[in-house]
Amino acid sequence: MSAVSAAPPAVASPSPSRSDRAPLAVAAAMLVAGFALITWLVDLRQGALFLIGGGLGVALYHGSFGFTGGWRRMVVEKRGRGMRAQMLTIGVAAIAMIPLVAAGSIGGQPMVGAMAPVGVSVLLGAAIFGLGMQLGGGCGSGTLFTVGGGSSRMLVTLVFFIIGALVGTAHLPFWLRQPSLPAVGLGGEIGVGPAVAVTIVGLGLVALITALIEKRVHGNIETEPALPRDGWNWVIRGPWPLVGAGLVLALLNIATLLLAGHPWSITYGFGLWGAKIAQAVGIDVASWEFWASPGQARALQSSVLADTVSVMDFGLVLGAALAAAVAGKFAPRASIPLGSLLAAIIGGLLMGYGARLSFGCNIGALFSGIATGSVHGWLWFAAAFAGSIAGIALRPTFGLDGFTRK
Repeated sequence: MSAVSAAPPAVASPSPSRSDRAPLAVAAAMLVAGFALITWLVDLRQGALFLIGGGLGVALYHGSFGFTGGWRRMVVEKRGRGMRAQMLTIGVAAIAMIPLVAAGSIGGQPMVGAMAPVGVSVLLGAAIFGLGMQLGGGCGSGTLFTVGGGSSRMLVTLVFFIIGALVGTAHLPFWLRQPSLPAVGLGGEIGVGPAVAVTIVGLGLVALITALIEKRVHGNIETEPALPRDGWNWVIRGPWPLVGAGLVLALLNIATLLLAGHPWSITYGFGLWGAKIAQAVGIDVASWEFWASPGQARALQSSVLADTVSVMDFGLVLGAALAAAVAGKFAPRASIPLGSLLAAIIGGLLMGYGARLSFGCNIGALFSGIATGSVHGWLWFAAAFAGSIAGIALRPTFGLDGFTRK
């Protein structure tokens, strides 16, 4: 399942099918139990972040919203509706998040943007990630919400995503010693108003370029499909318009910044899970330079439920599972063609490694990076898109669609 490649088809029946009642009950129960457990073991803020993750999963699934399929449609079909929805989503978030980060703190809660150095590590890592996401079949968010929807192939991608992220933590200190500029935040460099304006103009230019290319090739610009004529049933069962899903994602990212003190991120949790698993089987990851730093050492020693990124990831998977079950589309499949399996393995490894080198994926580096005014987010975007083009070209090698229309 490719995020943003197409909205999921409307389901005719007014209620979940009988076969989906069990996963619906399980997903709902796990969300309630997870909130109660995390609130009890950690605190209410952490429990609320878990539920925000659930909301993100619902929006991602019902909107089939991600980056992999949208970028591939632009490259292959010259249709940019998905990319324009992405730019709108980032822009709406930026209007609120750049001023929040510039404020430094709100009500005693520090506000920290998704800032990272601008250098070789980001350039190379993002290109590797872009290539990997076209082979793996999903970006960081796309991998999680399709796993929640029951995709066994994306579960394979996730497993190797975690392995790649762990290897990335071993190599990151080397890459950080390569040529680089320090982290640059537009809000601090040119002021909040100009930073928001520059960001909106940049995102608008990307959207305009996709529209001009689409109009030249097709003679028209693809619009959002009409909403189903069944009242508000589509809000519960989906599909959601891309723009609508994007606006929900933007609002939930803003809520994440206000509650957690940092914007939405996904892939840090993968590296942490990999390190904890490696430690459990006797690998001394605590001695690695990355995990020996004070902040990372605390994360490694603490419960995974104390990590805000991890609990939001858990919530996202369960939220997507809930949405899939409500829509009557929760359908796990165990059979994976060999070529597709190899692509999932390679893609997962590349995404995990690339995300660690580039300080995030399409969410932590691109969405949250640009939305909080980090210059590295723009470098990540350019490099990942270039890598994505290479990944699309390699897809036919594994029996996947590439530079051909589906």
